[in-house]
Amino acid sequence: MKAGGTLLLSVMTPLPASANQILAVRVWPAPEYTRVTLENDTDLKTEHFLIPDPPRLVVDIDGLGLSPTLKSLVAKIEANDPYIKQVRVGQNRPNVVRLVFDLKAEVKPQVFTLAPVAGYQHRLIFDLYPVTPVDPIAAMIEKGEWSTGPTKTVAADQPAMGDPVAATPVAGAPASPNPATAGATPPVQVPSLPPAAPRTLPNAAPDAIAKLEAEMSGLAGTPPPQPVQPPPSRGVGKGAPQKVARMVTIALDPGHGGEDPGAIGAKGSREKDIVLAVAKRLKDKLEQMPNTRVMLTRDGDFFVPLGTRVQKARKVQADLFVSIHADAWVSPTARGSSVFVLSEKGASSSAARWLANDQNRADLIGGVNLAGGSADKQLASVLFDLSTTAQINDSLRLGKAVLKEIGGINRLHKASVEQAGFAVLKAPDIPSILVETAFISNPQEEARLNDDAYQDQLANAITNGIRRYFADNPPMAKSRQT
Repeated sequence: MKAGGTLLLSVMTPLPASANQILAVRVWPAPEYTRVTLENDTDLKTEHFLIPDPPRLVVDIDGLGLSPTLKSLVAKIEANDPYIKQVRVGQNRPNVVRLVFDLKAEVKPQVFTLAPVAGYQHRLIFDLYPVTPVDPIAAMIEKGEWSTGPTKTVAADQPAMGDPVAATPVAGAPASPNPATAGATPPVQVPSLPPAAPRTLPNAAPDAIAKLEAEMSGLAGTPPPQPVQPPPSRGVGKGAPQKVARMVTIALDPGHGGEDPGAIGAKGSREKDIVLAVAKRLKDKLEQMPNTRVMLTRDGDFFVPLGTRVQKARKVQADLFVSIHADAWVSPTARGSSVFVLSEKGASSSAARWLANDQNRADLIGGVNLAGGSADKQLASVLFDLSTTAQINDSLRLGKAVLKEIGGINRLHKASVEQAGFAVLKAPDIPSILVETAFISNPQEEARLNDDAYQDQLANAITNGIRRYFADNPPMAKSRQT
């Protein structure tokens, strides 16, 4: 193929008067996949094919002429992009533009279009996935710097794992009684736990659970986990309980990302940037706790579909799932923090229902390949069907613990945990909460959300809430011990 020469010769071809217009080009590199977006004024028709040795992706776009905006795509490819080495753009023939992506490795491309939504016009999307998907457990272990010892020095205002947890004082609230004379919160015993049967899903058909596990294992490329039989104890009485030591895994989910900026404040602050910064702070604090590791559903500015966020948490067998957002409302006077959990019976308020519907639109805005996502939609349906009362009850306990701590640093929008049908909270076997840190649509709270000190306070509060939850609800033994 001599595409390079052809492209160079045709680069100055004038733009036909009737050609469609490219309005913007964007590139979102990430370890999991690289996305290239062409935003245009109409729906574009494309053909694409792969060429090996060296690997290239060739895309022909019909009804299009060269323009400065389209040619600017060349300069948007970063040197550290995991999958794209460079891109060449040229007029292949009249009204047909050819893009040639020189690749760093073989990829599995998805090329699809998105209809106008939320301020975007028509979008042509190229998602370049690796042939071998990134293993979330391996990635988490590679990046992890957690403590595996029984103790670790933490900040003065943070209770250490294994110490009694004191409630964060709320402004104007009476002083807490002396723990020596009152009922102090029991210590968290994460490193050493009594054996317990894996969590079951009441009211769920066994074949549905087996199907779900098979699908999840297939996505991960590994066989379904088999229960680990503990070795026989030596030198211990027959009836002595056996201790199981394992890592506690927490999945943090910074909302939005990539094509989906989330809510935007009056000063231009983007929700996706703020919640990622808070999540990274929270990850650092949680990993100061012994035997605790944290997975971020995204650690950069790229989009992750709602169902994939849940899948990631299940693949690493997360004990908790915490989704982080920044609220927005039509009125700039709305303010305060909130915590939400899943509801099986409808939202707890009209505002909660509106918020859940708004957040669940993320896939439309961020861009999901619906044509090629039938398996994902089927899996999401199974996850929804298996959402259980037990999971919701555990989530309510976690939400109450976190909400109490957040109430010590910010006004609460609602004094109790709210419930609604958030898509990211539908893992059937993981206690899951969604934290609305503050209203980014409120100018005063937008300023606080951008403040390093407030972000640190938020991370401390959520960490303390999680400690308090584990103090009362120790994580159960699982089949995978590390």
